[in-house]
Formats: sequence, structure tokens, C-alpha cells
Amino acid sequence: MKITPIKTETDYQIALKRFELLFDAKIGTPEGDEAEILAILIDEYENTHYPIEAPDPIEAIKIRMEEMQLKQIDLVDAIGGKSRVSEILNRKRKLTVEMIRNLTVRLDLSPSVLINDYELNIK
Repeated sequence: MKITPIKTETDYQIALKRFELLFDAKIGTPEGDEAEILAILIDEYENTHYPIEAPDPIEAIKIRMEEMQLKQIDLVDAIGGKSRVSEILNRKRKLTVEMIRNLTVRLDLSPSVLINDYELNIK
């Protein structure tokens, strides 16, 4: 087992291929230990070079609504009125702290997703 830091895209591709070979290795074996270390190195490289941006709050709400088969009317209690829900989902108004708190509970979303800034569609 010769493990080196992943510094380049070539190193990354080599590590991925090696990890694929070791993927089903038993825990506690030398191969299992190597797979575990490679997974950590690969994860670190990916987080640095391929960061995943936080999702847009409104898109996150819409996706969760679809997953939970909710309609706009179902968010009235969390946002405050049918027209207010429409304004939020159509990006005419920003989420308030109270709305974020309510939506966090209602939709089981992380507050960190909902507090991200987004563009308004004011015309």
C-alpha cells in the first residue's frame, strides 16, 4: 500500500480507479484500510476542486414541495397567505426570518439552505 496525496487531476483519476478496485474490501484488512484512506483523500480533493454550491432557496422549496406533493396552499401556514406564498415562489419577495423558521419545520429543510441569498424578479 503506497498512498500519496492527490495533487493533480491525474492523481485523482488514479486514486478513483484504485478505490474502485478496493471498494468491497473487508473492514480491518490492509485493503480495507487503504480504501478508507483513499476515500478521505478523494473526498478532500473533490471538496476543494469540485465544490457543490448551496442550492437556491426557492428552488429548494419547490423541489421539497414536489417531493412532498404539496401545493402552494399547503405553505400558507408557514409563509402567511396565498398571495404571500405566490410572491415568494415567484421571487417577488424575500423570505423573512420567521418564514425560514416555519419552512424549516414544515418542509424539513436545513435553515442554511433557506438563508442563502437569491435574486428577486422585480419588473
